[in-house]
Amino acid sequence: MSLYAIGDLHLSFSVDKPMDIFGSEWKNHVQKIQKSWNKHVKPEDTVVITGDHSWGRNLEESREDLEFIAALPGRKILLRGNHDMFWDKGKTEKLNQQYRGRLSFLQNNYFVYEQYALVGTKGYCYEGKDTPEHFEKILNRELYRLKISFEMAREDGYRDFLMFLHYPPTSIGEMESGFTKMAEEYGTKMVIYSHCHGKERYQDSFLGVVNGIEYRLVSSDYLRFRPELLIK
Repeated sequence: MSLYAIGDLHLSFSVDKPMDIFGSEWKNHVQKIQKSWNKHVKPEDTVVITGDHSWGRNLEESREDLEFIAALPGRKILLRGNHDMFWDKGKTEKLNQQYRGRLSFLQNNYFVYEQYALVGTKGYCYEGKDTPEHFEKILNRELYRLKISFEMAREDGYRDFLMFLHYPPTSIGEMESGFTKMAEEYGTKMVIYSHCHGKERYQDSFLGVVNGIEYRLVSSDYLRFRPELLIK
């Protein structure tokens, strides 16, 4: 039973949002994902998908995209991304009920893989678009959600953690952040994130081992649309 991760599927079965306008690597990206996923992921495996699942503006427009994900092999755990408009505030438990046994949604909760608690939240980083007040508001909200995830798992006896974010754990140029500090505080083994696209963006945040924690980027174009093996 292996653990994989991939982010930014950017599906759009019900809306007109072709991804190849963002670069030739995105041409036929859905077929690339499906082919590689079917080749490598077995039904007993777990895949964490780190956000930006659908371009749909609501659940109805995203339903076909979520059905596509649900039909892929393995247990699928979904994290919220900045483009996931179907995932409104307070909807996590409703989504978990609606897709029970087919998809799991990670926010203000945690899931288990072997001895690890899988914790996570959307996260946030500065990309030059925010006022300082808005940035601090969203950042603190996401840190609070992540702490809930950690604390729920720790209260249930878990001490081994894998941490998932959609946004990078640091803003460009940062040597630490609230997310990296929390990862260190709880002794996280690995931090997995996505959101970064294009060669000029792959180095926006930590990669490799920093302060004893392994940081992995799993944006789908970075992975060439193949789910990344985290634990075999």
